[in-house]
Amino acid sequence: MSIKIIGTGSYLPEKVMTNFDLEKMVETSDEWIRTRTGIESRHLASQEQAASDLAFEAASRALTMAKTAADELDVIVVATVTPDHFFPSTGCILQRKLGAHKAFCFDLEAACSGLLYSMETAKSLLAANPRYRKALIVGAEKLSSITDWSDRNTCVLFGDGASALVLAKDDEPESEGSICSIQLHSDGNYAEILQIPAGGSRKPVSEETLAGREHFIRMAGRDVFKLAVNGMLSAGKDVMAEAGVEAESLRWMISHQANSRIINAVADRLALPEEKVFINLDHCGNTSSASIGICLDELNRSGRLSKGDYILVTAFGGGLTWGAALLRWQQQQF
Repeated sequence: MSIKIIGTGSYLPEKVMTNFDLEKMVETSDEWIRTRTGIESRHLASQEQAASDLAFEAASRALTMAKTAADELDVIVVATVTPDHFFPSTGCILQRKLGAHKAFCFDLEAACSGLLYSMETAKSLLAANPRYRKALIVGAEKLSSITDWSDRNTCVLFGDGASALVLAKDDEPESEGSICSIQLHSDGNYAEILQIPAGGSRKPVSEETLAGREHFIRMAGRDVFKLAVNGMLSAGKDVMAEAGVEAESLRWMISHQANSRIINAVADRLALPEEKVFINLDHCGNTSSASIGICLDELNRSGRLSKGDYILVTAFGGGLTWGAALLRWQQQQF
């Protein structure tokens, strides 16, 4: 028995905000943003679009590629820090939009590590229960709705988007799965360095929290940088060791698209050449839980993935959460 990725999908909203647009809003410059982050532009959802709308577009594309009808799905997991509502779950709203009547659905919140957490969750569910055959995992974020557009340290980083993967169980005993190894980690001791301070039960909405702009992302960037590099590097090494795969055997490394300096620091310590490191944050920015899936779909649809390719996936996000997965691509070009 194995679990395979049989479809990928992604969606980026039509509106594009460039660094030059941001120069008109806050004290920053295109050169400053590009040098420190690698980002040149990002996509922003419209006021009418919510996370479930972005998720629907990405999920529909993944289901089409997988030649899977929505009512074949047994499980839907939506990773997001920007749900449509506190409840019901965005997963349930997506289920309704897709017409996935058979699936049970829920949201998962692990910030930028969300798609990896969802992958492990869905993989485990499919492996554990003989009734479950197919799962849809989605990372969907409207980060523009929680970005403080007056804070030049954070507003330059984030973009909106969604990605989706369809996972399927293959009962053939000799079948090789797409997911070789996954390792996930958390450390709540660092919860405050990347968070939204108010809006939950600890600090409900009030005139004071609104005036203090406490409903937007706050980040201690220098602390995050060091922890992200060390965490993703360690998890990446662990999943490769568990699978018995050396770094030189990798075809691609896909890291959560937070900052080009973080990605390159991990790649350098793994001695990976530039041509094996996939980066698309120049035109996407940081889309949190959506970013890994967007990269994977972009590679897949452009024909740059071949059967047998090893792909190292790493992520790091608020919580703190981090992890890595080693994938072995099982599909020919779609």
